[in-house]
Amino acid sequence: MGTPVAENERWQNWSRTEGAEPVRTVRPATSEELAAAVAAAAEDGLRVKAVGSGHSFSAIAVPEGVRVDMGGLDQVVAVDPKSGLVTVEAGMRLEALNAVLDAHGLALENMGDIDAQTISGAISTGTHGTGDRYRGFAWQVKGLKLVLASGEAVQCTEFERPELFAAARLGLGAVGVITEVTLQCVPAFRLHAVERPERLGAVLEGLDELVAENDHFEFYWFPHTDRTLTKRNNRHAMSEPSRAPSRLSYWWNETFTENALFSASNRVGVRFPSMVPRLNRVAGRVWSAREYTDRSHRIFTSPRTVRFREMEYALPREALPSVLRELRALVEREGHTVSFPVEVRFAAADDIWLSTAQGRRTAYVAVHQFHRHDHVPYFRDCEAVFDAAEGRPHWGKMHTLGAEQLSRRYKHFEDFRRVRDEVDPQRRFANAYLDRVLGA
Repeated sequence: MGTPVAENERWQNWSRTEGAEPVRTVRPATSEELAAAVAAAAEDGLRVKAVGSGHSFSAIAVPEGVRVDMGGLDQVVAVDPKSGLVTVEAGMRLEALNAVLDAHGLALENMGDIDAQTISGAISTGTHGTGDRYRGFAWQVKGLKLVLASGEAVQCTEFERPELFAAARLGLGAVGVITEVTLQCVPAFRLHAVERPERLGAVLEGLDELVAENDHFEFYWFPHTDRTLTKRNNRHAMSEPSRAPSRLSYWWNETFTENALFSASNRVGVRFPSMVPRLNRVAGRVWSAREYTDRSHRIFTSPRTVRFREMEYALPREALPSVLRELRALVEREGHTVSFPVEVRFAAADDIWLSTAQGRRTAYVAVHQFHRHDHVPYFRDCEAVFDAAEGRPHWGKMHTLGAEQLSRRYKHFEDFRRVRDEVDPQRRFANAYLDRVLGA
């Protein structure tokens, strides 16, 4: 039934928004051990939840019965540098995956801004990066091996059990436990990064050009100000010289400015809320312009040590300017104190059933709040704006929508639920969150 780790071991996610005391925790090292653990849970009438690094802010990974610690399934299965197909066990973390790809001259096509997640957690929650011509992690998945509620281990691709594949490649952990993932990778590349502060009005006015002319464009807007930090990342061959930041520059920007100094600023803001607008104006100046070139994953990702809460919605691309203007107005109108910047990213449309970018060009807007600030009033008001714009919430981040609302946002929502009914009729892999967003 898998290697037992502990009975009644308390689990908490990274952001401390969710916690649980599962009946037991197991750490399988093989798919056979995982299948045995699922069968044992069924005998005991317990639900099963696979848990990776706990980087979801939502309750999607909360283990109510048996917690499957995926850390024992973290090995390389196969690498084909010629085709770019790479198969790894599902518990491998992105940081380790990037090291494997580096060694074979390969890279992920696109990434988000952290590499602490497991590969199965990243694809199952809809993790994405930015870039108007690029798509999220699940788009890179070409094959899966998973254990079903019956204990059967199955393979699926777009040609073999295609409907199961369509559901499981972004499956919320609801149709089975992924044990292996096959990814379509690309030849390794460098990114040339240009970061600089700009006024929000200028960014919105030139948004179409900024998104179209850069491979990976994003920006951060500092509430209570008109300041933004823009990030332009453009792709180059590995033959392009690396101009990585010096150790001092990296420490100043990534360790000190974006983490230590930012943490101190937020702590001051908790004690003296009236200072937050002034602190945000200072932050907009301290995060100064810089330019550098490095391997793609070193540019895409940054360390994150400041704890926060996050809500992110995927919006129709054309709705973005009006949504941002409304967010700016409501912060002042409702008297919210917001010390964290609003992050804006972009993605091409895809055809994955539960992808937040399914069927439409997408702009992602993420709002954050320092963990010691009360996030509820701010998030509630932001969510009303996002909902009015037909937004789709990120599955791994905080939101309040349920199955009835979500079913109207996804063309293939009922297809997904039909596949789930077929492979997990007893809801072995459910929890309270999945009961809410998919229906019990």
